[in-house]
Amino acid sequence: MVRIAVIDYGMGNLHSACKGLEKAGANPQVTDQPHQIAEADGFVLPGVGAFDPAMEQLRSRNLEQSVKDAIASGKPFLGICVGFQMLFDSSEEGKLAGLGVIPGKVKKFVSEPGITIPHMGWNQLALTKPDHLLWENLELDPYLYFVHSYYAEPADPKVCAATVTHGSQTVTAAIAKDNLMAVQFHPEKSSTGGLQILANFVSFVERQKN
Repeated sequence: MVRIAVIDYGMGNLHSACKGLEKAGANPQVTDQPHQIAEADGFVLPGVGAFDPAMEQLRSRNLEQSVKDAIASGKPFLGICVGFQMLFDSSEEGKLAGLGVIPGKVKKFVSEPGITIPHMGWNQLALTKPDHLLWENLELDPYLYFVHSYYAEPADPKVCAATVTHGSQTVTAAIAKDNLMAVQFHPEKSSTGGLQILANFVSFVERQKN
């Protein structure tokens, strides 16, 4: 059974993420200890809340370098929601620098008639990398659960693995680059489809370990 470090910086939806990973056959370990993170077979960076407090918490626990080292290790890494946004250079939600692992910026949805902000509820993905391992055994253009007022805009559109449309705005919903994957939606809250995505990630961790 693979060991997946669920990185605890005080703001993640840790319980739900762990339950989903357990159902997928993994052994998740909630930790803020650099040595435990380094020894894991794969990594999940969850997130709930605002960008600046999340970055503050990550840095106050001296976890920034651990996250960067985990990604650089080549082992599978999955960011979720704010854990997705933190990978970028900066966010319009705050003033602090992000991790800068993926060049780009997090921007706020533009208000328009008939559109609610935050973008909250079930919405349909458009898969821009339909053959990516995250989407294995999913129906085409699945519905997942979103809660966010800001969206990430990568500098290189080639890293985009899926988009979502809210009103007239089509934005990045997932990225994938080598061992790094991240999603704006909450797979742990997205019923069968979300659990399948977590199971696909766990399967990738198992293949990489073996």
